[in-house]
Amino acid sequence: MTRLVTLLLVVVTAAVTVLAQGPARSPDVIFVPTPQEVVDGMLKMAQITPTDVLYDLGSGDGRIPITAAVRYGIRAVGVEIDPIRVREANENARVAGVADKVRFLNQDLFTTDIREATVVTLYLLPSLNLRLRPKLNQEVRRGARVIRSEEHTSELQSLRHLVCRLLLEKK
Repeated sequence: MTRLVTLLLVVVTAAVTVLAQGPARSPDVIFVPTPQEVVDGMLKMAQITPTDVLYDLGSGDGRIPITAAVRYGIRAVGVEIDPIRVREANENARVAGVADKVRFLNQDLFTTDIREATVVTLYLLPSLNLRLRPKLNQEVRRGARVIRSEEHTSELQSLRHLVCRLLLEKK
């Protein structure tokens, strides 16, 4: 009987911990995994070099930063508001053998400092991309590449490449 009570307490404590560690605020969208062919296309468009630092805003399970680290050997940062997704992404990075190159921040993509980034990836709804534009204009350095997918489709033609400081630069 005491084993059953102890087990029940452990399960309840774990459930309360998971619920208490929910997102700091409600996510703006539901998690939709980026199709691998879109990840590959976005990273190819970024023309990644060995010195790049990639930031993925709304990184979900971490597939964009992890793929960048595996394929190009670069440092990458994922920004994700949902702590459950951050834990999943960290585990995925560990399994892929790039936990030393990739880190995931449990933060709001609208408030995270991204000035270090030389590549920023966005697999978000167009409305969120628009809301992020002032932040990108303010924080993304000249010459950095911002790669976004306009729509949640696996068609590579939906990808748009924009070089931030060329289009967003303040005059």
